[in-house]
Amino acid sequence: MNKQTEVIVQPSCEDEYDSALLPVDIALARIAEAIKPIGDIEWVPVRGALSRILAEDVISPVDVPNHTNSAMDGYALAASDLSAADLKVIGTAWAGSAYAGAVGSGECVRIMTGAVIPEGCDTVVMQEQVERVDDRIRLAAGQKPGQHVRRAGEDLAAGEIALVRGRCMLPSDLGMVASLGIGELAVLRKPRIAFFSNGDELRSIGEPLALGDVYDSNRYTLHGMLTRLGVEFIDLGVIPDDRDRIRETFLRAAAIADVVITSAGASVGDADYVKEVLDEIGEVNFWKLAMKPGRPLSFGKIDHAHFFGLPGNPVSVMVTFYQFVLPALRQLMGEENWAPLRLPARTLNRLKKRPGRTEYQRGYLVQDESGDLTVHSTGDQGSGILSSMSQANCFIVLDIDSDGAQVGDMVTVEPFAGLV
Repeated sequence: MNKQTEVIVQPSCEDEYDSALLPVDIALARIAEAIKPIGDIEWVPVRGALSRILAEDVISPVDVPNHTNSAMDGYALAASDLSAADLKVIGTAWAGSAYAGAVGSGECVRIMTGAVIPEGCDTVVMQEQVERVDDRIRLAAGQKPGQHVRRAGEDLAAGEIALVRGRCMLPSDLGMVASLGIGELAVLRKPRIAFFSNGDELRSIGEPLALGDVYDSNRYTLHGMLTRLGVEFIDLGVIPDDRDRIRETFLRAAAIADVVITSAGASVGDADYVKEVLDEIGEVNFWKLAMKPGRPLSFGKIDHAHFFGLPGNPVSVMVTFYQFVLPALRQLMGEENWAPLRLPARTLNRLKKRPGRTEYQRGYLVQDESGDLTVHSTGDQGSGILSSMSQANCFIVLDIDSDGAQVGDMVTVEPFAGLV
């Protein structure tokens, strides 16, 4: 070897800036452009619709409430009688048992919350503002015409849209649908995800570890994140660094799933065959991103299935899943207008960073005694330090041009609770 020849340094994950790396915002835009929502529709019982995506608008078949009723326990009367010296109680209206007669001038009806407003009445005076002796009542001053009455259809009128297509169903939505008397809903099919880890050094739990071996934690992390998201998934296990096995697994996964996810094998090592195989059987949209952690992230297609190649380091897997795979899967699920919650918080630590890459540091977000949000780092931010994620409850997002933050600076945080 000629000692005078200089070693040519190749770009690596240690570089703060590499012009060949794709910025995060452009990568997200490319993913959003490539993903089209699933069109398959399923009909499910109302209780089975929780966390599912509506395939069509839910139209109210009835007025809600379906009758004009009382919002309080009290006395129903005509507004024209509010100035009367006293009124005669002629009956009681119960929720589920309406008062059958009409109420005339100088009369009122004892009424319970939810009961139908009797004929001739348009106002309710709550019982705490009434003095009653036998069948006569007197009203406290300050009552207003029409008070404490819920009008039929004031929440929803028959024919109005109750819930819009593309909505992810919440517990409150189930109650809304039940109040309309609707028993089944049209929802979009759940996406099917196939995933596997790649590497000769990886072992499943229960297998003995030889020198250099490690337990595969990434599949368990992916299992948890996909379970929380509510998609269907198939764990294809650990695939060794064998080109033919990787190719066979990719083709099998693409045939049974809408999305294929791998962890590890996406780097540039001599035994990392994922990119070679993808170039042969699929299309690669991008391969490396200007972010930390998670630089070797790939996205593309194999036949009709989308592909995400996540890094091998445990923290990088979680960061890239939450920042790229999760938005893609929500879009594929048909959920509209989803975006992660991001908030300003004051940092209690100095955060080191140089411009050139978007960083997702791990932090712990709290509300201080004055009600302000503060965040502190969970310590070592290495991409292999899984405890930095376990001890965190948010990402501290430092954009590509940021040069870090000093104690007391305002930074952007992304709570984990707003992700899945």
